[in-house]
Amino acid sequence: MCPSDPVSSGRGAAPPSHRDAQGPPAPAGNGPTVRGNGDLARPPLPDEIVVLRDIKKRFGDQEILKGVNLVARRRETTVIIGGSGAGKTTLLRLIVALERATSGHIFIDGEDVTRVSERELNRVRKKFGMVYQYAALLDSISVFDNVAFPLVEHTRLSKKEISERVLGKLEILGLDPKVVAPKFPSELSGGMRKRVGLARALMLEPPILVYDEPTSGLDPLTSRLVDDLIEEMRQRFGVTSIVISHDIASCFRIAHQAVLLIKGRVEASGPPDELLEGDSDVARDFIRNSAVDVDSLGRVTR
Repeated sequence: MCPSDPVSSGRGAAPPSHRDAQGPPAPAGNGPTVRGNGDLARPPLPDEIVVLRDIKKRFGDQEILKGVNLVARRRETTVIIGGSGAGKTTLLRLIVALERATSGHIFIDGEDVTRVSERELNRVRKKFGMVYQYAALLDSISVFDNVAFPLVEHTRLSKKEISERVLGKLEILGLDPKVVAPKFPSELSGGMRKRVGLARALMLEPPILVYDEPTSGLDPLTSRLVDDLIEEMRQRFGVTSIVISHDIASCFRIAHQAVLLIKGRVEASGPPDELLEGDSDVARDFIRNSAVDVDSLGRVTR
């Protein structure tokens, strides 16, 4: 898909991990209790915008996800953390409907998307705005055209209406439209590219923003600015944020809920401080081994 789509498998998305592991499934701490097929298919609660129940995913003989249960609530930030090979990228692709689960149920905004046709999945994908690791802007066209792309591809708005929305969104995101809109992505700083990528992700006004490793490779100061931007978008636009990350400092700053994925299973979930102080030795060790002084970090209002 091209970056005009609300979600895309473009340059910012890594291929799925094919690591395997053994052991019993561990449900997310605040996820559903799975008792049978009827319980798996029950409708989510009104404040549960993304719900995964007993999700399994295989690639050939390799089982990547092994009974994942997860609930993301409206207008909150859920950060999915884990090391390389944990299954984070595969999980992300299932959530945004770029892959089909082998078994289990995925509810997006109350709808079980495991039961809809491929054609209907295009409608589901419009509920997501995707923010890639390196913004994934098209270098050959201007900032204006990058941000306008979703509107051009998915709406019948006039050129005047598109222009008003693009320039307005750039301004809301703290960019001077007259200066930035005619520039090419190569002329922007890293922080400006992030904001342009966010502007494009917001153009169709999706209820869910998904961030793929937004602080990867950034220095601590820039990482903090990106965290502040994620929280600003949540508060200003009332979106649900789902963040795929390995950045423990970022997780503690912005997450209402942290979900630790280990070898295809949810090891623990809940507010980050609960993972640090909870019953899971794996979760406590994962956080402590990051060498992040979590006591010195600010927290999002919960």
